[in-house]
Amino acid sequence: MSNIEEVKTRGASVICVTVEGRAHADEAADYVVEIPQVNELLLPSLTVIPLQLFGYYVASLKGCDIDKPRNLAKSVTVE
Repeated sequence: MSNIEEVKTRGASVICVTVEGRAHADEAADYVVEIPQVNELLLPSLTVIPLQLFGYYVASLKGCDIDKPRNLAKSVTVE
């Protein structure tokens, strides 16, 4: 929840993908996409893959070169 609040204070819209019945997401996010209750092993497939596709199409519509992500090395840290 603190990450959502931080992003919103910077002026961004928040799209939250969550499991049905999570009350906090409705209050904090601008848009909520609810997925049905499923086995926890299936959650990554139902959340990550659609979000990756969403990111791909947004980048494509903005005219970004999808095969050459900018500043990727700066955002990846090694511990």
